[in-house]
Amino acid sequence: MGSESESQANHVRFIGAVAGVGSGLTKVAVGHGFDTIKTRLQCSPPGTYKGAVDCLLKTVRNESIFALYKGATPPAVGWAAIDSLLLGSLHNYRLFLIREGMTEPVPGSDVKRLTLVGHGIAGLFAGWTSALLATPMEQLKVKLQLQLQRSTADRVYKGPIDCLRQVVRAHGVLGLWTGFTGSLAFRSNFLWMFGSFEALMRGFSKLDGTPYAISTPMANFLSGGLASFVYWIMAIPADNIKNRMMATPHNLPKPSFTQTARQILAEGGFRGYYRGLGPTLLRAFPVNASALWVYESLMRVLGAEKTRH
Repeated sequence: MGSESESQANHVRFIGAVAGVGSGLTKVAVGHGFDTIKTRLQCSPPGTYKGAVDCLLKTVRNESIFALYKGATPPAVGWAAIDSLLLGSLHNYRLFLIREGMTEPVPGSDVKRLTLVGHGIAGLFAGWTSALLATPMEQLKVKLQLQLQRSTADRVYKGPIDCLRQVVRAHGVLGLWTGFTGSLAFRSNFLWMFGSFEALMRGFSKLDGTPYAISTPMANFLSGGLASFVYWIMAIPADNIKNRMMATPHNLPKPSFTQTARQILAEGGFRGYYRGLGPTLLRAFPVNASALWVYESLMRVLGAEKTRH
């Protein structure tokens, strides 16, 4: 019995990571083009683009439609791994907090569930955990996205492997973690993402038995999309700082978090911290709604519905 119980527990701990792979691949497929526009708006010199539409038109006109997917290789490989780590660790942090008693009774039932605060804390810890893997992946993505040359031969980085080599040659292996403090600040906002996702799911569950009731998959989709708005409104200042840190050419000294924050403030005032918010919000709903729908659906298919928090 003991070994069977332990095997079952290991299965539950592992499936969050497996479902996270599906979420990561969905994010890249749906959202990378939006992300390229956002990164260019955040990291290009002031005045380069009049706005998101101007950035899109110039990118396509000067570099072709495929330029929107520059830097897609690191996310295609990396986002699957990053979301596997993010959502796998999220699942396990939730289980840990439940074991530690951060629970409340489900109304009208003897079953206990993780509190909303617990969901937020689990999201915070999962965000910090994922920063270990996300930082080098995002740095390669940002550097590749900012290359405006149409011809590969004219670019500083010929591809993700060449970019990795040049960064390591200039700063050593730890150079791949340039922007790590920005990444930690940015990923702390998963507190808001998963706290608001759970709050929305509970709100939709109250519609059960009414004419406005919706299915659980649709609730997952809507909650993921709406929670992403909360997340990005809170996270966009740190995202600007993180991306500017990562965009620093490899042959220059690595910037600090405070130095980069001051530079953004000096160039654009407080509005500078919100550059790229427009395309980010346009991208946020379809990307996160789809990703969390895939994640939650896979969790049910893989047998984690009994651990729904």
